[in-house]
Amino acid sequence: MELVCSPGLETAIRSTWVRLAAAGLPSLARNIHPTNRPHLTLAAVDDLPPGVERRLADLFDDALPVPVTLDRVVVLDGSAPLVWLVRPTPVLTALHAAVWDVLADTEGQRPWHAPGAWVPHLSLALRFRNADLRLARAVAGGQRPAGSFDGARSYDGTDRTVSPLTRLR
Repeated sequence: MELVCSPGLETAIRSTWVRLAAAGLPSLARNIHPTNRPHLTLAAVDDLPPGVERRLADLFDDALPVPVTLDRVVVLDGSAPLVWLVRPTPVLTALHAAVWDVLADTEGQRPWHAPGAWVPHLSLALRFRNADLRLARAVAGGQRPAGSFDGARSYDGTDRTVSPLTRLR
């Protein structure tokens, strides 16, 4: 389950993708798949059981939009993506926990998204080298973009499709 950015925040992230690519650095600007969009992953599971999608949609319709401010640009451990950290406000943290409550009995949960382990972030590049972090931070600039998460979607990694989890606003 993913939250998608308001238009202004999405533009800020996409322009950073473009600047990273122009600087010769890895960037999600190079991913031209139509589902490639700045997003915040709240949870990932193998399959959504019947009824869960509707419960999530109701939850998101009640909770969104959620204001957001980005923090600093870092390289995460593990697969080493370059990310822009998201400041975890009480509202965002509560929404994240509520999503996990809805998914409590769902199989194939990814533990790195679980409350207590989750590092909220928007990805800028995959497989990034720590040695390039200083340049990436200079390219991103010292700004702390703000906006909101105003939609939610489900991403199917098998067939690379998305399904909206909110009514059109």
